[in-house]
Amino acid sequence: MMDNKTPMSNILHNKERPDVLVHVAANVRRLRRTAEFSQQALAERAGVSRRMLVNIEKGDINVSLGTLDRIAQALGVHFYALVQPPDSPDSAHINEVAWAGRAPQSHATLLASKPARHEVELWAWSLAPGERYDSPADGADWHEMLLVIDGTLTLYLADRTLTIAAGDFHVFPSDQPHGYANHTDRLLKFMRNVLY
Repeated sequence: MMDNKTPMSNILHNKERPDVLVHVAANVRRLRRTAEFSQQALAERAGVSRRMLVNIEKGDINVSLGTLDRIAQALGVHFYALVQPPDSPDSAHINEVAWAGRAPQSHATLLASKPARHEVELWAWSLAPGERYDSPADGADWHEMLLVIDGTLTLYLADRTLTIAAGDFHVFPSDQPHGYANHTDRLLKFMRNVLY
């Protein structure tokens, strides 16, 4: 969860009604009803006005990330549950722009989210052409999040092989043997989060 004291700008600045605001509207409304809260009750728990909550549920307002975090806390859910597509079966592939700045190059995309019970490790990996790293299975409920920065990663899992290009990502349970390989003629760089 985010620190509520940290100043956050609005989730999106552009004038269009982006998908993420539609997702937020549907998710807040659904989760509020599931929790059996009235709009007034949720607004009070989250420290926002009822009018703001009504507009959020209609998808008619740009909302700050801090406000969304307070609403998630009031509903007892993780932040990603508010921004992911409502029909998404898992938080392993959210890929939603959650903030856009005034310049087109300025944006933040929530790629994926997984709960971590103990620790999260962030790794920067480089594999030269022809290199391969194989890993035994991690513990139960361990996950890895991979984001390819440059080059193409070949990911070997127990039941399939995936090719992940620069700019793309993949989240998988790492309680299975897995491996990373660079089958190209250029250096591969990727970020690896290990959650357990």
